[in-house]
Amino acid sequence: MSGPVPTVTALQDIYTQQALADQTARWNKLLDKFQALYGSPAQFVSRSPGRVNIIGEHIDYSLYSVLPMGMTPDVILAVSTDLEPSQDGTYKIKIANVDNEQFPTREFDVSYSEVEIDATIHEWTNYFRSGLRGALQLLRKKYGDDFKPKSMEVLMDGTVPAGGGLSSSAAFVSASALSVMIANGERDVDKKALTEVAIVSERAVGVNSGGMDQSASVFSERGSALLVSFTPSLSARPVYFPKTNPELCFMVAQSFVTSNKQETGPIHYNLRVVECSMAAAYLNAKLCPKGTELPKDAGPLGVSIRGFHQNYFEDSQKSMPEQLTELIELTKSALTQEEGYTVEEIASGIGITVEEVKARFMSSFPVRGERFKIRQRALHVFTEALRVLQFLSLLEDPALAPDSEHTIEYNGKLGKLLNETQDSCRDVYECSCPEIDELCTIAREAGSYGSRLTGAGWGGCSVHLVPADKIEVIKKALLEKYYSKRNLSERDLEDAIVVSRPMNGSAVFKLSGGKI
Repeated sequence: MSGPVPTVTALQDIYTQQALADQTARWNKLLDKFQALYGSPAQFVSRSPGRVNIIGEHIDYSLYSVLPMGMTPDVILAVSTDLEPSQDGTYKIKIANVDNEQFPTREFDVSYSEVEIDATIHEWTNYFRSGLRGALQLLRKKYGDDFKPKSMEVLMDGTVPAGGGLSSSAAFVSASALSVMIANGERDVDKKALTEVAIVSERAVGVNSGGMDQSASVFSERGSALLVSFTPSLSARPVYFPKTNPELCFMVAQSFVTSNKQETGPIHYNLRVVECSMAAAYLNAKLCPKGTELPKDAGPLGVSIRGFHQNYFEDSQKSMPEQLTELIELTKSALTQEEGYTVEEIASGIGITVEEVKARFMSSFPVRGERFKIRQRALHVFTEALRVLQFLSLLEDPALAPDSEHTIEYNGKLGKLLNETQDSCRDVYECSCPEIDELCTIAREAGSYGSRLTGAGWGGCSVHLVPADKIEVIKKALLEKYYSKRNLSERDLEDAIVVSRPMNGSAVFKLSGGKI
């Protein structure tokens, strides 16, 4: 599925017919505001969408395959390079947001030598800066260290809710990196290169990103889910749902509990990345032949549970489901402490010093924890990786395909796997929250086949696999039993529930006279 990010000249090349009227009005408003703000028209718009993850939660940074899909909510950046820097040895970035009350306009002169990012400060333009830094690394690799980037005027509009679990940060970083590439003369931006840049770039703002979010934002195709794999290298392919009766839809419901990965990373997201990396090293030391090194790989900390997995089954002929099933039992016997492990116990198990553990696993990003629950984290990763394969088999194995006019039993099998994911996220990985649990219970009781959190968790959004003929019933139940009890604005209520269709990924819209 690699190849260049598409360049389009019509909004119907990006959005469905149902979304076209609203999106046309939104884009026109963006471009009119750009003209009013900067006094000249935008030259192009870069666009990257949010995503909903169907199944495969918190396993991308352990390098196991996941199944997300792109959505209609997105980040769009209108851009012009029609300005000059104010200082020698620099280029200028002017960046504004259509919501300038919440996201104030910024202007900065950037040194040719380095893009500085202070990850300790929660500043909205850091996401653009991180995309800028990543894109420039790619451009300098191509054109040499003396490459001098162009100044840019940028106006952003985002409809992916921040902290909502639909990956607003990955959409912003991906759109930013793409805009920088196009602004500096690149005509064909390779999807895989853009994705890899976006993955590394988001880590600059203090998030140990795994790669699913950026892959979905860049690679997604209308009408299909996306199987994203990370070994032996990053790849993605479309996955289609068979025809069912009743027809299946995905409903995304917000909890309105904000979960910001950058702000809560030390006790939530980044801590889980550290625990998984520690689990990989501990299991490798305990279960592989003495002296077996954990391989360096694309995991956020340079190692992953998948690396241990590959060491352990190096010459095995067993199928992947058989391997994962065995690893689940091995983990239960090798990691017995339900209460977690201290740094000292982890150091002893791996065979290194406490200082080496801290340097290797706890120095890249700040984390806080007395005990590290490496047993539970590894068990979630192996069971969830197995559920992804089972879900994929239901979709693609002819022997498991629905063979009757009514597919309620088949639909239920898909839903059961989503429910098992939610159970694991709540009880084993501990990344759910009471509000998400409540949304899932309400939706299931109203007719959802399967309901679970989607995204990082600790708030954000839930995703529900629902029969098309029950959409209104389930919506009504959620409104009456959940949303009516919260003090929400009309706008929030409008945005609370989205019935989602798989949408296209990143694109560049070339403008004529600043108009679509």
